[in-house]
Amino acid sequence: MGKSSANNSRRVAIIGAGIVGVSTAIWLQRDGFDVVLIDKEGPAAGTSYGNGGVLASCGVVPVNAPGLMKSAPGMLLRPDSPLFLRWSYLPKMLPWLFKYLSKANPRDTRHVAKALTAILHDSVEQHQALADGTGAEKWLKPSDYIFVYENRANFLKESMVWALRREMGFCWEELGAAAFDEYEPIFKGTRQFAVKMSDHGHITDPGKYVTALADHVVRQGGELAICEARDLEIQNGRVAGVSTSSGLIKCDEVVIAAGVWSKPLAEKLGIKVPMETERGYHIELVNPSQMPRSPMMLASGKFVITPMEGRIRCAGIVEFGGLDLPPSKAPFELLKRQINQAMPELTYDHVEEWMGHRPAPSDSIPLIGPIASVKGAWAGFGHHHIGLTGGPKTGRMIADMIANRKSNIDLAPFKVSRFTH
Repeated sequence: MGKSSANNSRRVAIIGAGIVGVSTAIWLQRDGFDVVLIDKEGPAAGTSYGNGGVLASCGVVPVNAPGLMKSAPGMLLRPDSPLFLRWSYLPKMLPWLFKYLSKANPRDTRHVAKALTAILHDSVEQHQALADGTGAEKWLKPSDYIFVYENRANFLKESMVWALRREMGFCWEELGAAAFDEYEPIFKGTRQFAVKMSDHGHITDPGKYVTALADHVVRQGGELAICEARDLEIQNGRVAGVSTSSGLIKCDEVVIAAGVWSKPLAEKLGIKVPMETERGYHIELVNPSQMPRSPMMLASGKFVITPMEGRIRCAGIVEFGGLDLPPSKAPFELLKRQINQAMPELTYDHVEEWMGHRPAPSDSIPLIGPIASVKGAWAGFGHHHIGLTGGPKTGRMIADMIANRKSNIDLAPFKVSRFTH
């Protein structure tokens, strides 16, 4: 996509230098726009650093699939459950929780899956197109994606999820015990069944990958402003700048792509997004004795195991507890126990721990598009578990809209107006 000189005078400020913000900046630059990335900590400082690293094209089924209402109370009381809650935070999150659980039905789940398929199904190709010529390509690896089960009976318990994936056009190969042991010997017979999905991929260092993309933006003439975005400057109903901790940054358009921290900015523009932080945990096994062949989802623990540079990252776990409380010990300990049970012969030098914040809108669909109350304001946030996977496509969609190009994607499910009254 070549530069368009007609757009050269327009400056776009992008609040958030994670994968969505950086992707948006690159696509806008390729279209001839002047861009400035604004982030209080710099590129890849949050979830874009600590995610599971999987380009999960098949990750179209939301967490609140049918049955969650029934199973969640029991999960919260089981010590081996991947769902955690800081009980002191429960009263504050109840309004969001009621909305979230109300979507745990077949009709809404299918609606979410169809919407997410549109932005995820070609994620590897989208990342390749984004990273081409940026220097970030070396961290992008096409690969299989393996779902690992203790046995086939446990796989069949998730038949609704797999039927919905098939309905959305995804295919897979089932691996029995012998075939799985041959494909992935790291488990040493502790798991008897797996599902292999081709045409996926992973990032071998998400932090370095997104940082390299941001560096490319700067080399191409973009600006990186490390400061906190506090408000928008509006003149005659149109964006004129971003008020930051370092002063006013003037712009003609603004894209809010700051993950869960987008919520207060959106509220200033009349967008009442029911969105919570879903606290995500990862551990890294540094210098492991064996490396998995492909990224995997360990179904019993609902977390991914991803081969990365010099380490294995184990990421997942769902905890609700807000933005301010410190990390809990229990999710880290659960990840360690389940890894040791599944891969008992694996050794490593030491373990590193991380906790971050996923933006979880109550309907599990990101907000992508114009904010009607102010001309020149755009949303690109709320990606829940699929930010890394869907970031490049989201950035391209926003760039197309700002450049006034028609999209071949049904944009209706992502409309910001669904949260205005």
